[in-house]
Amino acid sequence: MSTPIRQERTICVLLPNKEQLDITVGPKSTGQDVFNRVAELLGIKELHFFGLTVVQDNEHIFLDMEEKLTNYFPKDWKQDSRKGIQKRPFPLVLCLKVQYYIENGRLFCERKARHLYYSDLRERVLRSECRQQEEVYFQLAGYALQADLGDHPLPREDLENTPYFEPKEYFPPWILAKRGVSYLLCHGPKVHQELWGMSSRDAMLLFIRESCRLEDVPVTFYKLQKDKKAEKGTALLGLTLRGMQVYQEVNNMRQLLYDFPWSNVGRLTFLGKKFEIQPDGLPSARKLVYFTGSSFRSRHLLLHLSSSHRLYLSLQPALKHLRQLEENEDKKRYRESYISDDLDMDPPGSESSPGLSRHSTSSSGIEADARQHSISPEMASMEEEGHRKAERCFSPTASHGSSCTSGFDAGCKPRIEDEGWQDEENKIDIGSPEEVLVDDPYEMFQLADLLDGVSVDCSDLSSPDTDV
Repeated sequence: MSTPIRQERTICVLLPNKEQLDITVGPKSTGQDVFNRVAELLGIKELHFFGLTVVQDNEHIFLDMEEKLTNYFPKDWKQDSRKGIQKRPFPLVLCLKVQYYIENGRLFCERKARHLYYSDLRERVLRSECRQQEEVYFQLAGYALQADLGDHPLPREDLENTPYFEPKEYFPPWILAKRGVSYLLCHGPKVHQELWGMSSRDAMLLFIRESCRLEDVPVTFYKLQKDKKAEKGTALLGLTLRGMQVYQEVNNMRQLLYDFPWSNVGRLTFLGKKFEIQPDGLPSARKLVYFTGSSFRSRHLLLHLSSSHRLYLSLQPALKHLRQLEENEDKKRYRESYISDDLDMDPPGSESSPGLSRHSTSSSGIEADARQHSISPEMASMEEEGHRKAERCFSPTASHGSSCTSGFDAGCKPRIEDEGWQDEENKIDIGSPEEVLVDDPYEMFQLADLLDGVSVDCSDLSSPDTDV
């Protein structure tokens, strides 16, 4: 009597916070099946900005969530796991990573989702190489310490002053090599202490905002070749917050060649391994030509570029609204600080002390007023209106289901068949910021589908219509 084949397989999913999940799936499972299971185990409904990746040729490739896992894993995936144990001594691995970077953390309403996004940025900051902005890394370390540990521990005379954090966990290696551990243990706590009284949530929001100003943090890199016969990548395509950048690698250093906001990209064309960028307003002879190395990479790069462009356009109303709310609150804080200047008699070092409330840190130039996070009665009265306006910016028309979807409802896009991919030319006409013109195998993403279930956290902000 033959032994039935085991249908279950175990996949290890690595999370941005360095934790991992073991997911049991069947041989016919899709990426969306794994993604839904991850969302269920984490207790998060709002994983819209995340995706699952598989590492191929030392590069993270985001899964097409409708594709079966067999398209990404070895051929023995369908074999009985007991028979293939010698061939697969390690579990198959996927990574949950940020697929769409945003600079405003208020687009996350779920604390767990925001913390995962923050964790992803924390790791990217530690690998960042913007050496002309060293002061930014000190300010980011202060925000991270406040978010992770809360207020700076008060010194006690009866206890020895011992370090309360590891510099390597808050500063990139090049800063450790340049400044030394002793320097960072001396000056890191000073920046942290200036944030006394700031909530963990506010520190996390500021970390997200400031880290996204480092050019190599909120970006996803893809290796490209300038020559069709090149074996290794000689160029890099960076998918950024607002468009695309093209780099060349010289002596293991990235050099920026082209910076294309979405408004300056006229058309992207994929033909098999060939990838063409047509800048807006320039003749076709000025187009840039690169090679992806395989039709598999071309297909996934096309998917990521097209969905990122549509998402960028779709989020602009909500981001504009949030900027208005934040500018309004900055003006209100400045007015309240000015009026109370002569009335503030709190002792130095207290939360509402003038020495803290109006102090501007030397490392980033961000006004420390931003850490006053209590909600005034006027602000509270505008809270509901702020939520309503933010929700109208998204204009969702479909109800949000219980299952969580990556890539903003990846199920709404039609499939691209691998057959004939080598011979088919696929184009993305970028168009103007006001509209999306697409001439490719994908149907138009609907705004309501892209943003279904996405909400905005503006609970501590008043309406932009409030008089200041």
